[in-house]
Formats: sequence, structure tokens, C-alpha cells
Amino acid sequence: MNAFPGPHPEPPVNLDERDLPIRRERGPWFRIHRAPRSPLFFGTTGGGRFDDPTHGFGVLYLGADAHAAFVETFGRRTGITAVSWSELLDRRLVRIETTRPLALVDLTGPSLARLGADARLFAGEHAVARRWSRAFWEHPARPDGLSYPARHDPSRLCAAVYERARDAVDLVPLGGFTESANALLLSQILDAYGFDIVGDSTR
Repeated sequence: MNAFPGPHPEPPVNLDERDLPIRRERGPWFRIHRAPRSPLFFGTTGGGRFDDPTHGFGVLYLGADAHAAFVETFGRRTGITAVSWSELLDRRLVRIETTRPLALVDLTGPSLARLGADARLFAGEHAVARRWSRAFWEHPARPDGLSYPARHDPSRLCAAVYERARDAVDLVPLGGFTESANALLLSQILDAYGFDIVGDSTR
């Protein structure tokens, strides 16, 4: 029997009258980005889970640790437990610092039920998640974004940070996963998720 029959509910019509469950997080946070691009990318393409469906504001996706950032980046293809050297060479890891605690709508634990939501909001259909994100953005509390469990490792926390919090975030470059300074970290992450590296490491 399907534990989640049918589509996830839409945002309640009176959401703007409810008190949002807010967690205030200082970080640090972590992000993996393509080497030629800016680490602080507040996307407006509509491709991310919590992107604005009307493309009116940008969203920056972060992990609470490097494990969360890795599995959300390289674990998107469920069942594929390998990452290529070329993919690793093309990515950089950064630590995101905040100048103040970020006020994030809490999509973990009992907060989901309080909102009239369930786990499909961060692990199911993207379209309805985007409409919820838009509703949170429009809420009078003006949250800085959302915090939610990583889809491929719910023990890890992620954040979708709205563009209006851009001035509160700064970054510390940590280099590539193929650099010696990150060798132990990469080994720990690969072991945690049972990932292998494939391809030529000499290029």
C-alpha cells in the first residue's frame, strides 16, 4: 500500500495567517559548485526543488556539512553509486559563513505536520514544492529560506536560502575534492555512501 497516495497538498490558503516554524541557523553551510561559476548562485531558472515557479527570486542550495552537499550533488541519480574523476575535477567545495543567524522555515520533524505538509515536500514532486516555496517567500514573516532533510540522506540537513538573504552570506573556498587537503574528507564521504570513483585520474 502506498504510504503517500496522490499528490502532495497545495499550500494552505491561510498560510500567511499562520505562525511559521522557524529555526535560526548560523552555519557554517557547505556548497559544491562548478569551477568556472560563482559559488553564490541564487538560481532563478525554476529547475531546483524550491525555485520560485514565477522566476521572481533566486534560491541558493546548501548542505549543513560536506556530506550533505556531496550526496545532493552527486547522488541525484538514485541507484548510481559512482562519481567520475572528471566530475570531481570540475567541482569546488566552499564553506558558507553567515553574518547573522538565518531564519529558515523548518521542514523537519513535527514542523511538517504543523504546516499541513509531509516528506514529499522535500522528496517528491518538484512543482508543488516550488509553489510552497513561493508561499513561504510571500509570508509576512519574510523568512530567509527553508531547512529540510537531504533527500538521499535524511540524517543530513540542507537549506534553500532566498536571495533576500544574499547580504548575510559569505564564502570560504576549500578547493577541489581531488586536492590533497580534501583527500581524507573525500575518502570519508565515499565510504559513507558506498560510492566509487570511475575514470582516469591522470588527466
